[in-house]
Amino acid sequence: MKMMKRMLVILLACGLLTSLAGVQAAERFKPFVLASKGPGDFGARVADTKKALEAAGFELLGEYTPYKDTFVDNAHCIVVTNGELRKVAQQSKYGGFAAPWRVAVTQVNGEIQVSYVNPAYIANAYRLKSELGGVSSALKEALGAQETFGSKKGLTKRKLRKYHYTFGMEYFDDVYELASHKSHKAAVDALEKNLAAGVAGVTKVYRLDLSPDVTVFGVARKAPGEDQKYMDDEFIMSNVDFKDLKGTAYLPYEIMVDGKDTIALHMRFRMAVHYPDLKMMGKNSFMNIMSSPNAIKKAFKAVAGGK
Repeated sequence: MKMMKRMLVILLACGLLTSLAGVQAAERFKPFVLASKGPGDFGARVADTKKALEAAGFELLGEYTPYKDTFVDNAHCIVVTNGELRKVAQQSKYGGFAAPWRVAVTQVNGEIQVSYVNPAYIANAYRLKSELGGVSSALKEALGAQETFGSKKGLTKRKLRKYHYTFGMEYFDDVYELASHKSHKAAVDALEKNLAAGVAGVTKVYRLDLSPDVTVFGVARKAPGEDQKYMDDEFIMSNVDFKDLKGTAYLPYEIMVDGKDTIALHMRFRMAVHYPDLKMMGKNSFMNIMSSPNAIKKAFKAVAGGK
């Protein structure tokens, strides 16, 4: 009897340890962080947000208003970087996509939301060598961190590091191959020229020279006409960003010159990882923007000077 009791205690202890290990392993992350929410003057909030970011050691790369007076009252995207982001971005393949950090100020029904992309979430989704703990702390100190949002349950680290939406959909490294030029400078010059001209409705928000061989551009997308609407920032976001807390910090989209090649994350990865709960069919689903991945590739290829 004593032996049976002893075995039972051991089994219960093992079960408890397994359960605790499972809880630890099942830590989940969500795409966005809500820094603050409340009434106020929109322009003043944008200015205060930029000031707070710069005071926290972030470098302002660029900003733009992707849309206003549509499905939101107003929206403003701010892109920053810092030493930690630059360093970690250079330690892994395609890490440059994470060097610029996206912050948004969005006004919805008179209420202002300040939000940013969750560093731990993107660090795992983009397969970085670090979870950007310093970036998280700096953003929290500068702007706040009330809650994470963008997914009901969130995703585990294991799921994020091999993320794809479903069978047959692209992974992080299944990028758009947009153009290949004779040199890094030639590739960058082609982008600069075409972005300045607004080729295919794509224009520059910022440029970040990460290293002599890696340059990241953030771009705005405005359809030149109704027949090109599927590449448009406002059209896409009005379909997918329908919940109360807005994922405006999804924008702007990045194009990266890596060596002589110009690439971008595939929309079927980038959109899906930022909106992992988005349904395949029905209202506010991927079905409504099913033409967008090819439309974006076509526009980006044109602005990159691809064949």
